[in-house]
Amino acid sequence: MNAIDLCRDNENTENRPWVKNYDPGTPEHIDYPSTPLFRFLEESAKKYPDKTCTIFKGASISYKEMNELTDKMAAALVGLGVKKGDRIGIFMPNTPQFVITYFGVLKAGGVIVAINPLFKEREIEDQVNNAGIEVIFVMSNSYGLIKKVQPQTMIRKVIVTNIKEYLPPLLNLLFGLTKEKKEGHKVSLDPADSWFRDILEPYKPEDRPNLEIVPHDIALFQYSGGTTGTPKGAVCSHSNLVANVLQIRHWLSGMEYGREAFMIAIPLYHVYGMVMGMCFAIYIGASMVLIPNPRDLTDLLGSLQNYKATFFPGVPTLYNAINNHPDVIAGKYNLSSIKACISGSAPLVRETKDKFEALTGGKLLEGYGLSEAPTATHCNPMFGENRSGSIGLPFPDVDCQIIDPDDGITVLKVGEVGELVIKSPQVMKGYHNMPAETEKVIRNEWLYTGDIARMDRDGYFFIVGRKKELIKPSGNPVWPSEVEKIIISNPKVLEVCVAGVPDDYRGETVKAWIVLKPEEEATEEEIRNYCKENMAAFKVPTQVEFRKALPKTTVGKVLRRELVREHMEMLPEIKT
Repeated sequence: MNAIDLCRDNENTENRPWVKNYDPGTPEHIDYPSTPLFRFLEESAKKYPDKTCTIFKGASISYKEMNELTDKMAAALVGLGVKKGDRIGIFMPNTPQFVITYFGVLKAGGVIVAINPLFKEREIEDQVNNAGIEVIFVMSNSYGLIKKVQPQTMIRKVIVTNIKEYLPPLLNLLFGLTKEKKEGHKVSLDPADSWFRDILEPYKPEDRPNLEIVPHDIALFQYSGGTTGTPKGAVCSHSNLVANVLQIRHWLSGMEYGREAFMIAIPLYHVYGMVMGMCFAIYIGASMVLIPNPRDLTDLLGSLQNYKATFFPGVPTLYNAINNHPDVIAGKYNLSSIKACISGSAPLVRETKDKFEALTGGKLLEGYGLSEAPTATHCNPMFGENRSGSIGLPFPDVDCQIIDPDDGITVLKVGEVGELVIKSPQVMKGYHNMPAETEKVIRNEWLYTGDIARMDRDGYFFIVGRKKELIKPSGNPVWPSEVEKIIISNPKVLEVCVAGVPDDYRGETVKAWIVLKPEEEATEEEIRNYCKENMAAFKVPTQVEFRKALPKTTVGKVLRRELVREHMEMLPEIKT
């Protein structure tokens, strides 16, 4: 029995100091129902049949209608030969079709594999083949791309939907007249493939198959690691997802059943949007305002105002973009309906939080999660203290330790920096077909996150960086996040990313990529002098590159590896 196991045996608030800082009514432990995830939709359809489930460009689907559509989808999938445990691909943006497909697949006993709709051929091929996908759902403008990939995969059936199918009648007509052909949505299907609505048409809700689906059955392959290495499919059960939804619900106790409106701008293919957004919304009977393109701030802000969204999970770059949007600054939008927002995927700086809260009157809570524990494990309290720079407190039933990153065993003291490890009911079963990788990250039921963190005496956790991102100029340890926090505090800076790059003298040096705010100007020397005033000399970037934009994932996380790759391509003598 190692040091981590010994600590777990003594369950009390001394080893869980975070519990005393929970909001009133938030439990230390939760009794989880023995149920598959789709029961949440069925229960909300019974309690709130007429409540709007999804809103898409003005068109709405009620909870009763959504439940019936997913029953029909389950019947259609079984009619197409889908069996329990089959992996089904979803290659779509945030649309009603995504929600219908997602819960229809689960009701048919299938396994969801949601794929980033911005992926290119090679990326799609790798994920489809790794998961073993035979049936895939796509938007019509991606049909040609999937057909190019199909010969190199096991795909036998492509089900195609046009974005106009769930638009309001007038927008449907206008889209068909002005955009459908121009934007590549007007396509002819091969005989083996089918239209989304055509496969639903023959079935009634009562045709849904009566399958035994139990909590430990697999519900999801969530691919992780795309920005840090080879993508790996995290295998997640219904019980993993049910547990996290219940944890989120108990944490956000200010959310009211059947009365909320969620702004779903985080992509649903990503586990953050999928669980914190869609699944949580469906559990409490909230309306989901679906935003297919979060970069379209006019659509996002207009929808937020029009539908009086109360909950808005997002990422720091999105909140920062809203803070600096000219129309928001000019007071053209009323964002006061927001009660709370969860910020994840990247560190939230104090300036972004304070400005967003001042604009909306709501609370912006920094949290933390990962695909291997879908999705959230920590968050600042909704009503208690929001500690600046902290990812907050562990959720109920989430045990955490900070361990020595070198030996992987020794539990460190309060305030010491080491690897964050987690034991909780939402931790995945492992990586699909990757037993060696699974053994690296799950040891004695503890999930080794790869994130370097510390815990203070009150149980608040602080992320320092990723193990693989540590920079060592002349052997001195520098975490990118600590340099980024200083640079972003400069009033001229809009966005920043920091990473280590090769250096002949130091071995490795610190480089910063910076996007300035509109109308602002700065020099490399000015940025370096600002850093010198606020950090040790060895942490100060020796290189600064100004850019118009930083490369990001669709979730809004900056692609640090992409910036380093671009840097290396400019230095062929180092590459060789």
